[in-house]
Amino acid sequence: MRKTDKKIENQLRSVLTDVCETALKEIDGFQWLTHFVNYANFPRSLKVVCIFDTNENLSKFMSGESEVELRSLIHKKLHEIGINVKNMAGHLAYDTEENCEKDHNGKWHERFR
Repeated sequence: MRKTDKKIENQLRSVLTDVCETALKEIDGFQWLTHFVNYANFPRSLKVVCIFDTNENLSKFMSGESEVELRSLIHKKLHEIGINVKNMAGHLAYDTEENCEKDHNGKWHERFR
């Protein structure tokens, strides 16, 4: 990883930690988030994955205003550090601990392959 990539990675971790802390307080069932990126194709390759506890809570989240609010918050935080993406929805994915447990025995590293 190049020095500039490390700097971006640290900035990403910082703003996404802020987003996570906000979401934990405000969104029922939200548990954590992570991100993946290929710096050779950045920012197009950026993917943020938001994890919920159950499929039911994820479904409620997706059908309400919270999804739009979280997407806007992530977009705003990325913009604050100079990362501009055109279609934030294309950079977001959602999953649940329930599905990971069922499909991969709770082993996220296998699920994210």
